[in-house]
Amino acid sequence: MKDKIEKILKEVEDFSTDSLEKLEEFRIEYLSKKGKIPALFGDFKTVAAEERKEVGSILNTLKNNAQHKLNELKQIITLTNHTTDNEDIDLTRPVDFRNPGTRHPLSIVRRQILDIFSRIGYTVAEGPEIENDWHNFSALNFPEEHPARDMQDTFFISDDKTPSLEKIALRTHTSSVQVRVMESQKPPIRIVAPGRVFRNEAISARAHCIFHQVEGLYIDHNVSFADLKQTLYYFAREFFGEHTRVRFRPSYFPFTEPSAEMDISCNICGGSGCKICKYSGWVEILGCGMVDPNVLESCNIDSKEFTGLAFGMGIERITMLKYQIDDLRLFFENDIRFLKQFEGAL
Repeated sequence: MKDKIEKILKEVEDFSTDSLEKLEEFRIEYLSKKGKIPALFGDFKTVAAEERKEVGSILNTLKNNAQHKLNELKQIITLTNHTTDNEDIDLTRPVDFRNPGTRHPLSIVRRQILDIFSRIGYTVAEGPEIENDWHNFSALNFPEEHPARDMQDTFFISDDKTPSLEKIALRTHTSSVQVRVMESQKPPIRIVAPGRVFRNEAISARAHCIFHQVEGLYIDHNVSFADLKQTLYYFAREFFGEHTRVRFRPSYFPFTEPSAEMDISCNICGGSGCKICKYSGWVEILGCGMVDPNVLESCNIDSKEFTGLAFGMGIERITMLKYQIDDLRLFFENDIRFLKQFEGAL
């Protein structure tokens, strides 16, 4: 049996080809279930006990060599064919525009939102997605016992034994960027902070654990709620159309006082009522308010000298309204049939 193994070992060592078809024939002849090498393993049980160690060693060497030869030749042939194909490419040919690329709808809407606010003096600010408790909660006037700090809403990176004020988490809003800007810049401040945020929520047609926000901040002398309303009136009519109606409803946020939520007339039914607006004719698009004096003082800004306004909106919500999309999960599935609908959009 040793002679038979050594003969096949010599055949494997001598084998060479530049054809994938011949290489497949080699695999079938030597390594397939009915190939020569598995057959030798089947005959191994007939080997005398005193020879089994030596024969087994040679047999394993044969199998390893055959597999190595197969892998090596396959890599060489594939690389050679790939190089040859590249050499056949004509780099002077005109570009084929039949299948143009497309921006993601969230990227399209994000750019449009930032462009609108840039026209009235807002600049873009960005910050880290992994945040400490100070920037994500404490500086924004969240009490230590606030439910947003619980695991049900926040993805904490620190373990349960870490004190609350020292915990690290995935940011739950881009308000943390506003805190960093207030700490590093002196008023006047006028920024928008776009970015990805994370919340520990069940994924459904209307909610996701990952989503995107754009938040705005304006701090200066004598900034008023009237300034806030006019800023958001301008945004709503620039983005959704000049006939869009707007209303403000009282609300509560730890970092603003007074606080409000802003609704627009449903652009799908024209305000007559549909399932998107829950037959009310109105759709909420953002939260807003005047920056709480405690937040200004936390960032070393004199609340007696300066006032500020802040607002925040979810890009997914705005995009769903703009393109009449009824399932938020579509934004994260990368289905080419969905994305191709946005070809040509800027």
